[in-house]
Amino acid sequence: MDDHWRVSDPASAERRLDGLNEAQREAASITTGPLAIIAGAGSGKTRVISHRAAYAIETGAVPTDRILLVTFTDKAATEMVERMRALGHPGVMARTFHAMALSQLRHFWPSRHDGAPPPQVIEAKWRLLAPLARRLPGGYQFTTVKDLAETIEWAKVRRIAPERWVAEGADRAPIPADLFARVYGDYERAKARAGAIDFEDMLVETVRLLETDADAAELVRARKTWFSVDEYQDTNPLAERLLELWLGPSHDLAVVGDPEQTIYSFTGATPEYLLTFAARHPAARTVALVENYRSTPEILALANRLVASEAGAGGGPRDALQATRPSGPTPTIRRFADDAGELAAIVSTVRAELRDGTDPGEIAVLVRINAQLPEIEQALTRTGIPFRVRGQRFFGRREVADARLLLRTARLAEMGPALVAAVRRLFAERLGLGAEAEAGGDEARERAASLELLVDVAQDLAAMNAALGLADLLADYDRRDAEEAAGSTAGVNLLTYHRAKGLEWDVVFLPALEEGLLPIRQAKEDDELAEERRLLYVGITRARRLLALSWAQRREGASAGGRGGGNRRPSRFLTALEDPGVRAARRVTVLPGAPMPAPRRAKDDESPLMTALRAWRLATARSDGVSAFIVAPDSLLLEIADQRPATLAALRRVKGMGPSRLARYGEELLEIVSADR
Repeated sequence: MDDHWRVSDPASAERRLDGLNEAQREAASITTGPLAIIAGAGSGKTRVISHRAAYAIETGAVPTDRILLVTFTDKAATEMVERMRALGHPGVMARTFHAMALSQLRHFWPSRHDGAPPPQVIEAKWRLLAPLARRLPGGYQFTTVKDLAETIEWAKVRRIAPERWVAEGADRAPIPADLFARVYGDYERAKARAGAIDFEDMLVETVRLLETDADAAELVRARKTWFSVDEYQDTNPLAERLLELWLGPSHDLAVVGDPEQTIYSFTGATPEYLLTFAARHPAARTVALVENYRSTPEILALANRLVASEAGAGGGPRDALQATRPSGPTPTIRRFADDAGELAAIVSTVRAELRDGTDPGEIAVLVRINAQLPEIEQALTRTGIPFRVRGQRFFGRREVADARLLLRTARLAEMGPALVAAVRRLFAERLGLGAEAEAGGDEARERAASLELLVDVAQDLAAMNAALGLADLLADYDRRDAEEAAGSTAGVNLLTYHRAKGLEWDVVFLPALEEGLLPIRQAKEDDELAEERRLLYVGITRARRLLALSWAQRREGASAGGRGGGNRRPSRFLTALEDPGVRAARRVTVLPGAPMPAPRRAKDDESPLMTALRAWRLATARSDGVSAFIVAPDSLLLEIADQRPATLAALRRVKGMGPSRLARYGEELLEIVSADR
């Protein structure tokens, strides 16, 4: 078939709808006017988009060269072009918003700027922002450049200029509004001096061009008149305005998306444009794709219960996903005594799957933040299970590299627990550990968790070796780095929920489903909690056959999100996943050999024994010149208060005690416990 507009035999065009289910056929056969396709997870939306475009060409609804298929990633655009070529239409254009905008900007720029060449696009904002961040006063100089960059992006997609920031965006910045407005303005001026534009400027400048230049707008609208936009739930205000300008008087717009998969609000994305599409386009038709071709009925039942829980809370009705695959294993929601038991269960299940012939690349473990990955990496490394870190490796993160370089140039002569305290002080003074405010962005939380993890590693090593020196610590970091790098090519997939969007695997693990981790503790407002719930929905719907969710009653170190350990509570979202027809007690299991600790007595935290233990810790920390946490974290004191050990042997069995603490503080702790009997 050639690539020119011609009306084919209607019977031939109808074959484009063969193999589509009823809802897919309905969506693909609507070739004119506004259309909203609500495409649930795994419902075959890419197939519908491509077949709809082919059907429109072959029925004479639109010429090939008038079509623009808009995607959100270059990878998706390439895939769409390949699909259209396979359908006999290689001339159909598929582009991202930014790629299409940039091509238009480059076309018009010389004629609108006295022949000047188009500006260069800066690859990353950090080159301009890093020196500006270093000039910030006090602890603000440790503000992560990535958080500053993301806030600038948030402002730009809402067309908020630096001079309007204090009035219109003050509550979004990771630093005080006046300081951010200054950084934002200085960044814009530095960019202008360099004669460059950034990623958002591709849209900003194209919108400005089409709003102010009627001739340019008319030419653009004459070339493309039929639009299809994928992942429309991730549209931001700036992209929506550009789409309106492209569309002009045309009504041939189809949008495709799933409001339940909006997980990028930090970029300005909002599902509101999808949810209000019919109201804004009165003649619009809406088609829901609910037949899922990915997951088993049991997995989809879990996903549907999670969505229904939001609807019950005022989120509005949602069409339930319907399974097309045969039945499979029931998803498990497991409660573990601690994070070690949870890791052991993941490793055990992975090994069983590999023995049964599952390809390691068809297994994934998803986490909320990157700092949760190293402990999983180490558990897989110890058992010889291959893995790959999708996205940025932990030891590849900038702050981790900076911290290791700082330690290599430091002259720390301390040993054991004193070395740990010295490392923490150094990170606080030179890298700003502890300076992150609650209002800090996602990157600040990731950065703090990464530095905390490096300190936690040092603390664990010091607990096993009271003579731990700086060279020993650096050697351990080097070993872990090498193991992580070696495991980054193939094997079990380790990644965050955000990176999992658009992917799928046979087997998916979702550990650490606890308050403070998912939802993350910084999520307090209703819209923030709703997005955390959508993250879990995305995680659940990545699984084809086997899904394992879990939480731990006790979690230590980085697996607790880089904020210390202690008792945990199950995520509020797990309640929504409970099958009303099955008692929760029958659905929640404990790994054999890892007995659940007795429920924590509320009075323990304020008991006379805890008061005495805390007073001892404070006096000891002052005497040793270290932080109280180094002497004993709250989690350890609570365990001692609960178990009330009477002998050194019993004290040794208390989780978190360790040989170093036992040797240094054991007798004193037993005296305090004995005095309270």
